[in-house]
Amino acid sequence: DSESGVYMRFMRSHKCYDIVPTSSKLVVFDTTLQVKKAFFALVANGVRAAPLWESKKQSFVGMLTITDFINILHRYYKSPMVQIYELEEHKIETWRELYLQETFKPLVNISPDASLFDAVYSLIKNKIHRLPVIDPTSGNALYILTHKRVLKFLQLFMSDMPKPAFMKQNLDELGIGTYHNIAFIHPDTPIIKALNIFVERRISALPVVDESGKVVDIYSKFDVINLAAEKTYNNLDITVTQALQHRSQYFEGVVKCSKLETLETIVDRIVRAEVHRLVVVSEEDRIVGIISLSDLLQALILTPVGAKQQEVESE
Repeated sequence: DSESGVYMRFMRSHKCYDIVPTSSKLVVFDTTLQVKKAFFALVANGVRAAPLWESKKQSFVGMLTITDFINILHRYYKSPMVQIYELEEHKIETWRELYLQETFKPLVNISPDASLFDAVYSLIKNKIHRLPVIDPTSGNALYILTHKRVLKFLQLFMSDMPKPAFMKQNLDELGIGTYHNIAFIHPDTPIIKALNIFVERRISALPVVDESGKVVDIYSKFDVINLAAEKTYNNLDITVTQALQHRSQYFEGVVKCSKLETLETIVDRIVRAEVHRLVVVSEEDRIVGIISLSDLLQALILTPVGAKQQEVESE
């Protein structure tokens, strides 16, 4: 069906290069840098991840992300009384050796000439949130592609394209998102417990639910970097509410949606709010599910919802 594949074709006809801003900040860490300094540098530069350069190999070997910070805290935190030696002393290379053991995989990256469709495919297939764009000739890292950037780019041009019928269908009809076994926490959940859930469930955000079952906040992996910003990572026994106090000045509240809203509405809301996910709630504001950027990119570009249904019908 030509209409339902319109976004897929758009992404195939644009290169990664088209999405790279004319000027943007890219922070690169040498693997001999101390882990602690690296996390402070992420905070100071307002970035969430940095490519890692290994001088011996003269190449990029991986990424340092907030997930590494969470994994270190999860693995080595004992109590507020015990300093996390590994965070204070380890170099990035030491942490990578311990954490990856022998499973060093080459860094997943993409060339600026590759199509945006290939970029989306790579992000989703590899279950990663950051895809470095590396120039194959110079070996320079140009930019880090994210789901958020890709969806924003697509949405900029959506009004110029024919609108597939599935954009007018709601989440319930399309079955996009996760609606079972949703992990959540309470306002009084200790931070260390939230970090354990991030690691064990491999998720990137936890809705915060009050006694009556209503969604009152959300604690995401990105919020964890504030522990480094405030140098409070030595006490992870504090509650989520305590940890989130400082961010109120710019936090707009949890961005929510209902299962009965159309895909078009959902895409507009998530792009406008510049968030990574929407919490799907009932009329009483209780948690029903989560819809993430990867769910949306999968449905719009990789397996356009309409196309899938057409195939089933034609069989």
